[in-house]
Amino acid sequence: MTSFASFDLPAPVVQHLTDTGITAPFPIQSATLPDTLNGRDVLGRGRTGSGKTLAFALPLVTRLAGRRRVPKRPSGLVLVPTRELANQVNAVVEPLATSLGMVTTTIFGGVNQTRQVNALRSGVDIVIACPGRLEDLLGQGMLSLDDVQVTVLDEADHMADLGFLPGVKRIMDRTPRTGQRMLFSATLDNGVDVLVKRYLTDPLHHAVDSAESPVAAMTHHVLAVSGADDKKDVVQALASGTGKRVLFTRTKHQAKRLAKQLTAAGVPAVDLHGNLTQPARERNLAAFSTGTVRVLVATDIAARGIHVDDVELVVHVDPPAEHKAYLHRSGRTARAGSGGDVVTIMLPEQAGDMRTLTRQAKISAKPVSVRPGDRVVSELVGELAPLVSPAEAAATVPSAPQQQRAGAGGGSGRRRGGRGRSGSAATTGRAPQGGGRSGGSGAPRGGGRGGAKTGGGARTGGGAGRGAGSRSVYSSTTGQASVDSRPAQGGGQGRSRGGRRATSGVRSV
Repeated sequence: MTSFASFDLPAPVVQHLTDTGITAPFPIQSATLPDTLNGRDVLGRGRTGSGKTLAFALPLVTRLAGRRRVPKRPSGLVLVPTRELANQVNAVVEPLATSLGMVTTTIFGGVNQTRQVNALRSGVDIVIACPGRLEDLLGQGMLSLDDVQVTVLDEADHMADLGFLPGVKRIMDRTPRTGQRMLFSATLDNGVDVLVKRYLTDPLHHAVDSAESPVAAMTHHVLAVSGADDKKDVVQALASGTGKRVLFTRTKHQAKRLAKQLTAAGVPAVDLHGNLTQPARERNLAAFSTGTVRVLVATDIAARGIHVDDVELVVHVDPPAEHKAYLHRSGRTARAGSGGDVVTIMLPEQAGDMRTLTRQAKISAKPVSVRPGDRVVSELVGELAPLVSPAEAAATVPSAPQQQRAGAGGGSGRRRGGRGRSGSAATTGRAPQGGGRSGGSGAPRGGGRGGAKTGGGARTGGGAGRGAGSRSVYSSTTGQASVDSRPAQGGGQGRSRGGRRATSGVRSV
C-alpha cells in the first residue's frame, strides 16, 4: 500500500491524515491495517518510533465509529505503562476520534481523579489508561468495561518490566471475550507471551524492527574519559548544540542536579524523573517538545513512551545497567526514518561493563579516549547554540504556573504572609512590613483591606485604600510570562481569620 487512501478508512480520518501531512504508511501500519480493520486480533512487534501508535489508532477509531456513547461505559480501551505515554497516545488518537464525532479521555495516577471521573460520567468512547488508576476507578464503580469492543495493550513488555502484568490481567478479565484485542510490544519476554496466549484469539503476527536490533540510521559512540572532571566538561559540551538532545542518568537525584548545573552554565535544561509531580512532568516535556528548551535530562522513565520528534543526540551520561535499557534509551533518536547519534560516556572503571553491554546490544562502537575540546566531541556537538546568562537560562526553564494579583492598600500597618497554593505545590509567602504594596504573595494585615486566596491564611482589614494590582501569568505552551495590571480594591475594617477567601489582594492559583 502506498497511501492511507488505499485502506478502508473513513473519509474524515483520511482527510485528517492528509491535512497533517501523513500520507504514506510505515511498514508496521501497512502490515497490520488490513487485518486490524477487519477485526482480527493482532500481535505487533516493533520498536518505539516505528509507527505503532497510528497502527492501532486507525482501526480503533474506525471500528468504534457510530456506536452509541453511554456514560461510564467506554467502547474502546488502550492500556499503556506510563502517564507520559498515555498523553502522547491520546495526542494521536483524539484528533482521529474527533473527526468521527467521538470522545477520548486519559486515566492515570499522580493527579486528582475528579477530572477523570467527570469525563467518564459525561460519557467517553475511548479510554487511554495506566493500569493502576484504572483499577482504582473500577473498584470505586466509576466505570464498567462490559461494553469494550476493542482493547489495545501498548508497550506490553514495559508494563511487564514495571510489574503491571497482574493488574493488566485483572483488567483484561473484565473486558468481553468477543472483543478485538491488539497487543504491541518490542519483545515477548517477562510474561508478555502469557498475555498473548491468554487474551488474543488466533492472532496474526507482524514483526517490524525488533528492539533487539539497533536502528541502521543510528550511529553509536563510546567516549572514554579519564575522570569525573573531564566527564562533566564533555557532557556540558554535548548539551550545548542547537538541536534537541536527551541526556540519561541512572538516578533521579543526578537528573535533577545535572539539569540545574547545565542551566546555571547557560544551557537551559529540564529534568524528567519519578520525583516530579505530573503537572511538572507535563510542563517540562512540553518545553522540550516545543523547542523552548533543547535539553532534557532524564532517568529511564523517559526511555519508554516519550515520543519527541527531531532528537538528534542521545547521551548516556551514566551507562545503563543492561542492554535493553540501552536500546530503549537510544530509541529516543533516529525515529520515524530520521538519523541520530548515541553517545555513551565511559569512566575507566566502567570499561568491562561497557564491553558486555555493547556485545549484548549488538553494536560495534569501540571506545575512543577524549578530553574536553577534542575534535570528536566538537563534531558530535555540531553547531553550537549561543550561551546565555544563568539568569536568562533559568528564565527559559518552566516553573510552577502562578497567577498573582496584589492590591495596594492604604494606611499603615504590617503585612504577613499566609499559606497558599501554586499549581499543586503549597507555598508560603511573607510580605514586608509597611503600608500599601502592589505585588507580593502575602496576605495583608492592616493597611487596606487586601485579602489572600491562600487556603488558610489570615487577613486583617483596617483603613481604606485602592490601588493597582498586577497579575503574572505563565504559559506552559510558550514558556513565557505576561503581566496584566488590574485594579484591586482596598478598604474595609475589622479582622477576619482562618481560611476565609478574599475577593481582592494577592491570589495564587
